[in-house]
Amino acid sequence: MSVTNSRESTGAEPIQGTTPDLTYEISQRPDYAMLKLDLKSGDKVFAEPSAMMSMSASMLLKSGLRGGLGRSLGRMFGGESLVVNTFTAQAGGGELLLAPGTAGDIAYKRLENSTLYLQRGAYMANTEGVDLTGKWQGAKGFFSGEGLVLLKASGTGDLFFNSYGAIMSIDVTDELIVDTGYIVAFEETLQYRVTVLPGLKRGGKIKSLLFGGEGLVCQFSGQGKVWIQTREVNTFLNFANAYRPTNKS
Repeated sequence: MSVTNSRESTGAEPIQGTTPDLTYEISQRPDYAMLKLDLKSGDKVFAEPSAMMSMSASMLLKSGLRGGLGRSLGRMFGGESLVVNTFTAQAGGGELLLAPGTAGDIAYKRLENSTLYLQRGAYMANTEGVDLTGKWQGAKGFFSGEGLVLLKASGTGDLFFNSYGAIMSIDVTDELIVDTGYIVAFEETLQYRVTVLPGLKRGGKIKSLLFGGEGLVCQFSGQGKVWIQTREVNTFLNFANAYRPTNKS
């Protein structure tokens, strides 16, 4: 197996780029990343309703279902909002600032007639040409107890997604095992299956003791890219729970 750390930059350096649809900058990373988009007149961006920080007065905002009720429900089952915000730049273009709901990083992926699968809650924004819907995965989609539906982004266009913690991309050329709680996204070219951590018996007490009842990993094979996050939500919640105020009366 060959694993390459392909993070675009280190420290707090912004990530910048220009695409056929817009110019973007990801700054304040990796702890509290924000996304700045510069759009030309007539350009559109679709985003989660809670992601907008600010926008130019020249931007037109509309909220509603996108892609019909079926696709909207698919996104909802995948952990995203039923409603999508549409930002359209009017005459002279405009600027849009977006931020995720959790403390963490933002990553960019240009889709070229390709598909990317996103973990629950990872979607942030996309341009026209990208179709986003839920993808029923059965038992193999049961990532970290979150559900059986992954988000499927496909087509040609720009896609932005976020994480809890920093994001690191890994190039897989053979096989790779990742704890399900750390997976952010992966390319469709990879085959995968969810199983218990090697060496642990399914339902065994040692798994519950050492891994909090989880012990689930995803075994990737083939060639493609996986994006992982450096923190795991459930682990943090278990840590913070010990400090939660309780009513002793």
